[in-house]
Amino acid sequence: MRLYYRGPDATVTGDYFVHHAPGGAKSYSVGELRNVGISRAQAGSSPFPYAISGVAVLAGAALSMGAIPVLYALVGLAGSAAAAGTLAVRARRARPRPWILQADYRGATVHLYESADDRVFQQVARGLRRAIEDGRLRSAYEPNGPL
Repeated sequence: MRLYYRGPDATVTGDYFVHHAPGGAKSYSVGELRNVGISRAQAGSSPFPYAISGVAVLAGAALSMGAIPVLYALVGLAGSAAAAGTLAVRARRARPRPWILQADYRGATVHLYESADDRVFQQVARGLRRAIEDGRLRSAYEPNGPL
């Protein structure tokens, strides 16, 4: 059995793909994986638009009651929008979207592996790709394999 990748969170051999997750290991037979693909996780929703909307509502209410002058309301809205934009950019840079390795396995689409570390993810994906390719070559040259 040939080893294509071994790390703390995944192992790829010629026969199995094993994901060592915190909840326990999940194992998949490489020969039964179909339509293997790579994608990026969806970006999470940001609370910043809601915060700006809340500030706008409060400023509008304060203006309608005559509690603050128009200039103060505009300055407050501009400041909160700038702060929210800065925080949104920093939050986006701080949490990169993870890569996802998925496939069809026994009739169901499964998440094989997920990582935000580009280098490690590409190593795992390359190991699985080589295991699948070598498995096809082996089966093509076996005496009773498909020709």
